[in-house]
Amino acid sequence: MPADAQTAPTAAKARPRTAAPRVPVPAQATPAATPVAAPVASRSIKSIRVEGSQRLEPETVLSYTKLRTGQAFTNESLDQAIKDLYASDLFADVSIAGAESGDIVLRIRENPVINRVIFEGNKRLKEDKIRKEVKLAPRQIFTRTAIRQDVARIIELYRRQGRFAAVVEPKMVNLDQNRVDVIFEVTEGPKSKVRQINILGNEEFSDSKLREQMATKQARLTTLLSSNTSYDQDRLAYDQQKLRQFYLTEGYADFKVTSAVAELTPDKKDFIITYVVEEGKRYKFGDVTVDSDIRDFDNKKLAASLGINKGDWYDAKKVETAVDSLSEAAGAFGYAFTEVNPDFQRDKDTLTMGINFHIAEAKRSYVERIDINGNTQTQDKIIRREIRLAEGDAFSSFQVKRSQDRINSLGFFQDKFEIKQTQGSSPDRVVLTANVEEKSTGELSLSAGFSSLERFIIQASIRQRNFRGKGQELRASVNYSTYSKSIELGFTEPYLFNKNIAIGGDIFRRDYNAFNFTTGNQRNTTYTQVSTGFQLRAGIPLTEYWQLAGRYGLSYDQVGLDESTYFTNGQCDFLKAGRYLCDSIGNRWTSSVGYSLLFDSLNSRLRPTAGQRFIFSQDFAGLGGDVKYIRTKVEAAKFVNVGSGFIASLNVEGGYIKSLEKSRGEGVDKVRINDRFYLGEPDFRGFDIRGVGPRVQRVPYTTDAAGNQTLVTDRNQFVDDALGGRAYYLGKLELEIPLGAGARELGLRPSIYVQAGALFGITRPLPSATFQTTTDPVTGRTTVLPLSQPVNASNGQPYFTVPTTDGTNPSALTTCAVGYAAAVGGPCVGSSVNTPTTQSISAPFEERFLGDSPRPRVSVGAGVNWNSPFGPLRIDLAYALLKSKGDDNKLVTFNVGTQF
Repeated sequence: MPADAQTAPTAAKARPRTAAPRVPVPAQATPAATPVAAPVASRSIKSIRVEGSQRLEPETVLSYTKLRTGQAFTNESLDQAIKDLYASDLFADVSIAGAESGDIVLRIRENPVINRVIFEGNKRLKEDKIRKEVKLAPRQIFTRTAIRQDVARIIELYRRQGRFAAVVEPKMVNLDQNRVDVIFEVTEGPKSKVRQINILGNEEFSDSKLREQMATKQARLTTLLSSNTSYDQDRLAYDQQKLRQFYLTEGYADFKVTSAVAELTPDKKDFIITYVVEEGKRYKFGDVTVDSDIRDFDNKKLAASLGINKGDWYDAKKVETAVDSLSEAAGAFGYAFTEVNPDFQRDKDTLTMGINFHIAEAKRSYVERIDINGNTQTQDKIIRREIRLAEGDAFSSFQVKRSQDRINSLGFFQDKFEIKQTQGSSPDRVVLTANVEEKSTGELSLSAGFSSLERFIIQASIRQRNFRGKGQELRASVNYSTYSKSIELGFTEPYLFNKNIAIGGDIFRRDYNAFNFTTGNQRNTTYTQVSTGFQLRAGIPLTEYWQLAGRYGLSYDQVGLDESTYFTNGQCDFLKAGRYLCDSIGNRWTSSVGYSLLFDSLNSRLRPTAGQRFIFSQDFAGLGGDVKYIRTKVEAAKFVNVGSGFIASLNVEGGYIKSLEKSRGEGVDKVRINDRFYLGEPDFRGFDIRGVGPRVQRVPYTTDAAGNQTLVTDRNQFVDDALGGRAYYLGKLELEIPLGAGARELGLRPSIYVQAGALFGITRPLPSATFQTTTDPVTGRTTVLPLSQPVNASNGQPYFTVPTTDGTNPSALTTCAVGYAAAVGGPCVGSSVNTPTTQSISAPFEERFLGDSPRPRVSVGAGVNWNSPFGPLRIDLAYALLKSKGDDNKLVTFNVGTQF
């Protein structure tokens, strides 16, 4: 029964749960009083008796009225008693009898007690969210007013979700002992969408252009995934502000929205929104001046620095930016609470808008106190040492901004942290307040990938960036695949003995097995590289932005080959392994010392949106050990907020390694294979691990159906070995794309990028073998012959084969060059001229040296970061546009991790 059609119910017997009558809810809370015959004269109450009370004592019932034994009463006083009893919300029905005799009887029926409150049909709204809003609860007194109010509250909840067709029907189930179950049956209905947005009065801009400025979107197929197609009253007001902001930035200073009406369609499924606007005339900037009451400023220079030129179209955004710029300029000079008030001079005849920015007089401010709140784990000193101001210092907005960036770069707190500025104990004192909100600084990362080279790859790492709340970093990582394994441990103390000196160390063991493909896509391990060592690091700041870091490392490298596969007679076999691998095996110590010069002005080291970073590094190997070289590397990055939430970044890097050792022979590069640079995934998306740069491919010969000898074309049958390079460069241009509020809440951050790079500069290795060829005189076909060697007898004498035309011992093996001997080394009998016996030791192949070129490889792609329920997830789809012959490309990569 509708909630507004209700009269006072009569007593009902308890009935089963399945029989749920509609709850009668009156339109008025106060029922009509029972008519009482008006006595001729006032009389006294002889006695008062209460009938029908169950839970309440009669004295309690009487306490809600003013009727007392012995007092005079009138019809009006009896009516008031009935009203008072109903007002208590304890009674469902009240009547008074015995007025004629003065023996007053109060007949009552108590409101039932609520046993349970049940919600049915609610799927879009969770029950716990509804329960927070409703007031009815078990063991409370049931009242019609309360149930009507709760129905309104539930409907309001659904309207906030955009479900204006929602219907809530209350029902009641009577139980014994005057108890009831209250049931709210909910019909949620569809979400009310915005079917159409109409704009009237616009002449300069199209409807579609103005709709683009609004947060609310029309329900179309293109907006199927958008959360802004539902109607929201608050969003309607926000859209009016967005329209005004748009017109003000286009020069229409007189623009206004005269009306905004949202009409719900009869079926309550859609809204039609209509805006009526007045655009007005378009203005240009007039004279722009600065009037400062602070003597330190040059008004003309300040006006020239605002970027507002007379004659340009008026733009309210530029005015807002100019106010911020002047406030920051004043703050940089130590004036914390400077007021900048733009005074507009509108000339409707010339359609110009002159502006005078008035900077009010202010006192130079000093930092009175620095308060830090919200840090439960991080120690105060960790935050204070990043603040570039101390208590008593002259205030500087530049230093406050720098302090914010440094604290954000720690990565210990939530994004968009700001240092608040409030007035202190006097006008020239400022209190800086850092209200931090800590976030997870522990990272547990589990990454999985699929590589055409290594198949499935699993990586696990654990890292705590704020160990014990002291800002220390502790990390450990394990990488595992069929052909590579590593374990690393590291620790960093950023402030040694509370001094601005960073120190740290790493220990590691890396086991890498290079491999190639053989016939049938089978994998064959070529060389193994095991590196074990440690590194010590230290760093000091030179200025606010420049830092100097030094390091020392010692490692033991073991590069070897499987002797059972690649060795012959105890020596590395060029035919089996390749000359370039045989030249690389051996064990050696590397003792190196290096330094890095770092410039860093990024506003955040974790997720920068502005600033730049530059690193110049050099490492010198040869301080003891067996290896001598100089490795130089340069990295640079720049981030720019290009507006509307788009973040553009440019990253470039390059390196070169020069050996200080003597030549190791013809065709052997002086830089060993394990000291060279390698390029590919994950740095160069679109290419596989070590997929770019110099490499050697062995391509076997095969015979086609016509009997012709041809080279194999299936790359899986190639022997492919990446050799690395002495020089490389790599650049990446990336644009991070903003999404709507719904996608941001999910933690989605997509980006598109283009990368270019190359790896090159090693000595061309000598061929592993030279094969003889023969040409058929009839067909003219040239055939590459297998590589053969003589077959010797047990005593070392060579074997010969008797011609097939010999009548006595055709095709027999013998140690005689002429004739035949049955025993090895025996006397030769006969005159047959025999041929030396040989055996094939290698099928013919073509060895190719590829990829040693500085010509850029280029890839384009798109990726997305997602803070998924499983942890941070990164997916990339990259395509190699330009590549050199031999490069190994890769289309898709992903990894996933979690935080604690």
